[in-house]
Amino acid sequence: MSNGVYQTESVYNRVPYEEVHTQKPQRYISKFRPTVVLEEKSTKDAMRTMGPANVEVPSPEKYLKKHSKEPKLPEKTECSKEVRHTCCTVKKPAVPARTDNPPLMGIHTKRDFIKTATVVPMKPQPIWVDKSNGHKQLLENSGLVPKYIKKKHYGEVPEYLQQRNEEEQRAQEEYDNYVKEQREQGSMKHLSDEERQAVLEGLKNNWDKLHHEYQGLSVITDNLSKKAHKERLEVAMKQLEHDINLFERFKTIYIPNN
Repeated sequence: MSNGVYQTESVYNRVPYEEVHTQKPQRYISKFRPTVVLEEKSTKDAMRTMGPANVEVPSPEKYLKKHSKEPKLPEKTECSKEVRHTCCTVKKPAVPARTDNPPLMGIHTKRDFIKTATVVPMKPQPIWVDKSNGHKQLLENSGLVPKYIKKKHYGEVPEYLQQRNEEEQRAQEEYDNYVKEQREQGSMKHLSDEERQAVLEGLKNNWDKLHHEYQGLSVITDNLSKKAHKERLEVAMKQLEHDINLFERFKTIYIPNN
């Protein structure tokens, strides 16, 4: 016998067991199902005849007549006839003579037309374009028009500059008077150009010597004597630089006789 016909013997096949039947949940049915079915039937029944609903066919006697859709004027009444009669009985003013002047009510004569025709046309306002997309603005508000030349006080020296110049001139006069008085008293001596140049060369030579000595100092100032010597050289060089600057700036120099 082949194994495909009979099952193999097993202890588990001899033990009886209960079959468990799983119960499926009830299928979901929407509560709106009857309403949807009614709506669907109603829409289908409306167009079941393959066209619109049957309506009453118009009578052939009620055909469209000519000019029936054009607006119609109101019918004439007795009141309208009376109003027309009263308007026609009122006399209009007489025609003005040729020599009369026309009233100023917007009536233009030939002479007025000639005047208006000979008027110079208005010039367009100058504008300038400041962007590539064609943005425009008035040239007067752009800052490119020199409005300052049209000011009342254009070209005049301001008051504060006049006051400053007067103060400088007054100070120079006082200094000149003081120098003149000192020269008259014989307490001051005027240096010539040769003497001033000689003094200036001497100051520069002294500064070169101090600078050469300053360059020869050690980089490390490990004691007080080196530090004090370096400070003395710096003070002396600074004083010489100040004196050289004074001699180079001023051409006229006075020194006391004593």
